[in-house]
Amino acid sequence: MRWLQVLAVVVVSVALTASLSRNVEGQGPTEAPTGFDNSTNGLVDQATHDADRLVFEQVDEEIDGLGPHFNGQSCAECHAVPTTGGSSTITELRAGHLLDSGANKGKFVPASALVNFGQDVIPFRSLINLKETCEQAHEVLPDSENIRALRISLNVLGDGFVEAISDATLFAIGQSQPSGMRGQLITVPALEGGSGVGRFGWKDQHVSLLSFSSDAYLNEMGISNQLAPNRDDITHLCGESVADPEDEEDIEIFTRFMRATKAPPRDEQLAATAAAQRGAQAFEQIGCSKCHVPTIVTAPPGTPVAGGTFIVPEALGNKIIHPYSDFLLHDVGTGDGIVQNGPETTRLKVRTAALWGLRTRTRFLHDGRATTVRDAIKAHDGEAKRIKQPFSDLSDAEEDDLLTFLMSL
Repeated sequence: MRWLQVLAVVVVSVALTASLSRNVEGQGPTEAPTGFDNSTNGLVDQATHDADRLVFEQVDEEIDGLGPHFNGQSCAECHAVPTTGGSSTITELRAGHLLDSGANKGKFVPASALVNFGQDVIPFRSLINLKETCEQAHEVLPDSENIRALRISLNVLGDGFVEAISDATLFAIGQSQPSGMRGQLITVPALEGGSGVGRFGWKDQHVSLLSFSSDAYLNEMGISNQLAPNRDDITHLCGESVADPEDEEDIEIFTRFMRATKAPPRDEQLAATAAAQRGAQAFEQIGCSKCHVPTIVTAPPGTPVAGGTFIVPEALGNKIIHPYSDFLLHDVGTGDGIVQNGPETTRLKVRTAALWGLRTRTRFLHDGRATTVRDAIKAHDGEAKRIKQPFSDLSDAEEDDLLTFLMSL
């Protein structure tokens, strides 16, 4: 069967990575630590990790530079289920429009939002903030911005291991996928310098956790920081008194916290049941693992990643993780029409959802539109169309087994 051939290629690529790791380190890869216990993965000591978590959870006020436009007052407000760094049901709004004439007809243009009671414009900004520190900063979308999409907050637990995946490994995974289902890699800049294969955010718009932190601090919380272009607020409404950049330390702490988190664990008791094991076989047989890749090995310690800005440390290197994602972009019929950091070909694509920690979520897909896993699977189309029919052909009992397996993740 074709899916077995594809799976074999993925296994070979993972085995090759493991082999390279053995050659460099003299031993095989080991399982990454997992848990929802707020414990460090070994990158830093527990006292440092606890202190970093408190900064991640800290609620910022205007005196700290919050606003004038924002979506939340702390990182943990959007990343908290089932523990700090996890996912949530909070959604943000993205918007824009397509050019309807000229040489660039059909090109996506980020929205221009009206503020200050329509007197001022924030141009070329797809993220529309839902909160403000004063009425003048309230953002209003004109009718012309007719592409509007919600995004649900992503889990960041285990993202240190994701950052430690080599670009070559992601490329090999994409190449192993069958024609018509091959994930798209995009090269994006790291704000701290260099560039590499994007892997963070629903559009793979960031390659490093420091870039991700800098972007989120300004765009989600309105707090400018040391990395360009995030050193300045978009506007200075509401009488802000804190000079730009409003913070030059926290994004480093956020980054260290995320890098030191454990990966989401399995429900081992449920995973050991006969139903879950039958479901795991069905997951492979109908082809879900082509994109929801079960196992990836991180790069060996000492490898430059994140566009060359981060050297993989011992705690993150040569580790086996089970994210159930390829971290590549696919058009599975649920795309939001937004372009970020990638070419126009990414407009209807989203990053393959990582299924680790799936059992802790109550809303699914990139916009949270599905409230059951079954509905999320049925919403798949486009590149995943060939997977829908085998899923539909499952008996009720086989479908229940598959869902039991997914709920063990």
